[in-house]
Amino acid sequence: MCEYINAVDTNTKFIILMHPKEFKKVKNNTGFFTHLSLSNSEVFIGIDFSQHNRINEIISTHDSYILFPSSNAVNLSDESLNLNQSRDKPMAIFLIDSTWACTKKMFTLSQNLNKLKHMSFVTDVTSKYKIKEQPKSNYLSTIESTLVVLELLNKRSVESIKQEELNGFLNPFFKMIEYQQKLIESPSVCAVRYKKRLFVRD
Repeated sequence: MCEYINAVDTNTKFIILMHPKEFKKVKNNTGFFTHLSLSNSEVFIGIDFSQHNRINEIISTHDSYILFPSSNAVNLSDESLNLNQSRDKPMAIFLIDSTWACTKKMFTLSQNLNKLKHMSFVTDVTSKYKIKEQPKSNYLSTIESTLVVLELLNKRSVESIKQEELNGFLNPFFKMIEYQQKLIESPSVCAVRYKKRLFVRD
């Protein structure tokens, strides 16, 4: 899918925190696609990041938020929100790439993440993840959520990303779904390709 990725430059730093279970699916993982699609991003794999030197360094040098829909979260969809006001540090947004159950554990164990300000958004966008059932229709994958955030940061004048870049942001995601749908529809083709790979390795 790499040929469909065109990395977007952002003022905001994005940090993708990937649960080890998601890392096992890294080749078709939307968190990994998100990292490759954002020039100013870093990805870390783990569960407890409390003593993680690099993450703590980012937190100390940035105005840091974590994307989490709590009741006291800063709502990016709020038209009156001014994120540029009185900021003396660049902004960083932490994204947790995991299931909801694993996310809760990461939050519980990572004391440094507990101290971050929460960020959320409201959207009527529904997930296009056709090959994976979401718990609810308004639950989005990591890369889909990131696109919504980028669009809202543009509206709040935090970013000035060109519309054509935003339009193509989900291309690797769509191509991955398209590819996997073909394999689901033609399992014999998948088996032949797998056998060929085994043969080449031998």
